[in-house]
Amino acid sequence: MKKIISSMIAVLVLVGCSQSINLEEHFSLNGTVEALKATNQDGDTVTMADYEDDIWLATFIFTNCDTVCSPMTAHIATLQEQMRDEKVEAKLVSFSIDPEVDTPEVLKEFGRKFGAEYDNWDFLTGYTQEEIEIFSNKSYLAPAAKLEGSTQFVHSTSIYLMKGNQVLEQYDAVSDVPYEKIIEDIKLLQ
Repeated sequence: MKKIISSMIAVLVLVGCSQSINLEEHFSLNGTVEALKATNQDGDTVTMADYEDDIWLATFIFTNCDTVCSPMTAHIATLQEQMRDEKVEAKLVSFSIDPEVDTPEVLKEFGRKFGAEYDNWDFLTGYTQEEIEIFSNKSYLAPAAKLEGSTQFVHSTSIYLMKGNQVLEQYDAVSDVPYEKIIEDIKLLQ
């Protein structure tokens, strides 16, 4: 009887170990998020350390964008609904790359237009233009810059999968959003 119990425990341990994934083998990115202090749509102070125990998805937007930001935000709202339907937990974080215009109030209204639910979605601002550009460039290896003589900005159009301060994967956030793949990848991390 003891042999049977010992064998069962050994099998359970092996099965449990096989369930863990090697992040570097499964995901295509291996970056680290820099420190950033921000303010969310409710006026609360947020730092990247606040997400250190979380799985989260990051995007870069600005509210006066006349091209991709509205579709990107609509796709994240759809993803938020699908995550709820699948009972998948992850935080959503949209960094404004136009902090001078995008106040917490402006961001809250922008999110409201797309049906954002703020219990797990932060729209962030409250840093300087230089800070968000450096943050995007260093943390995500992505552009973030104001176009000279314009109110528009160059920025990433990806959704980034994060675990704590690790950047693991990026997905198209504009035209061909892989909702099922994103949810599957989040489930792997949970």
